[in-house]
Amino acid sequence: MQGITLFQYSLIYNAFSFTLAAMAATTLFLWISRSDVAAPYRTAVTISGLVTAIAAYHYWRIFNSWEAAYDVRNGVVAATGYAFNDAYRYVDWLLTVPLLLVELVLVMRLDPADARSKSLTLGFAAALMIVLGYPGEVAADIPTRALWGTLSAIPFVYIVWQLFSGLGASIERQPGAVKGLVKQARLLTFASWGFYPIVYMAPYVHLSGADATTTIQLGYTIADLIAKAVVGLLVFNIAVRKSQLEAA
Repeated sequence: MQGITLFQYSLIYNAFSFTLAAMAATTLFLWISRSDVAAPYRTAVTISGLVTAIAAYHYWRIFNSWEAAYDVRNGVVAATGYAFNDAYRYVDWLLTVPLLLVELVLVMRLDPADARSKSLTLGFAAALMIVLGYPGEVAADIPTRALWGTLSAIPFVYIVWQLFSGLGASIERQPGAVKGLVKQARLLTFASWGFYPIVYMAPYVHLSGADATTTIQLGYTIADLIAKAVVGLLVFNIAVRKSQLEAA
């Protein structure tokens, strides 16, 4: 990509660096604090840490790829000839997005059969959403991007429907002290996931080159921080409160 400014390069560089550190720190906190919650909720906390661990690894790869793709000398950014590999994001999402839904289901402590059913169906829908979105992400023309984006939106709508309808009754049965937190986790999951398609559609408004890359990379990075680190810490808080209630 030609024409990227030093400001744009540095903005993306620092965003990747910050997110890598945030994901790694969240992973350590969740796994070290796993013993602070009751046994039924430790799997949810472990999975939350696994999500951020996978994200930290991929942000390390993304960061290195970005650094290798450009050379900065005397305030001028020049392409090195190595292509920036953005496919790491989709590999990450294919693993972490289904797990994000599983951790939310597990921390609610549903009936085992119900939890297993919802984890499988939501996890499959999430994986399908990512697989269908990737061809559009790498497409060179808007019609192809729009086609695959529309197909990817089908499982996305199903997931949103499950979050607000399929899990609605289960959330209402949660203890009063944590019901609000569970709703916040659901809302944050929906809000952060809703941000991805907005970023995905950036080229639709005729953004191109360095401007499109900056918008897409920063947008996806912000959404990742909220969906994985922030929601993971919220799941941990829910697990702690439910553990305290059950102990009392």
